[in-house]
Amino acid sequence: MSAAHLTAASTTGGNSRWLLLGSLALNLFFVGIAVAMAVRAPAAPSWDRNVFVRVERIAASLPSADGDVLRGQLAAKRDTIDDMQNKYRAAQDTIRETLRHEPFDAAALQAAMARTRSARQNFDQTIQGVFAASAAQMSQAGRRALADWPPRRKTAGNQE
Repeated sequence: MSAAHLTAASTTGGNSRWLLLGSLALNLFFVGIAVAMAVRAPAAPSWDRNVFVRVERIAASLPSADGDVLRGQLAAKRDTIDDMQNKYRAAQDTIRETLRHEPFDAAALQAAMARTRSARQNFDQTIQGVFAASAAQMSQAGRRALADWPPRRKTAGNQE
């Protein structure tokens, strides 16, 4: 065996050792990613279309007595709010159906959009009335918490 063969054999062994270590590290990295993806908790939904769920989330973030005031006002208008919410959702569905209709009718779409705007305005006025009546009965701390909602948002009154 010549010196060239001996040198080539020793470098090949060293390279295969580094290749083996690199492959092992890469495999451990991918296994770690797979385990992390499998273990992590699914993200909680951040928004719900149902106004009752959203208002309950707001009420839960208020001081206890103020949250009860908001819940009471909501319960007093529950049937009206539910009706307004259903009319608004139905108007949105009408827009979707109008867009799918063949042949397409732009005038029908504009009329459906106008009905949706009206339904949305009625829905908003009803909800805003609940919040206005509730705020009139809340403590200053409750009104401040309501103004700074969501709690983690930075506003003029909520500087961290």
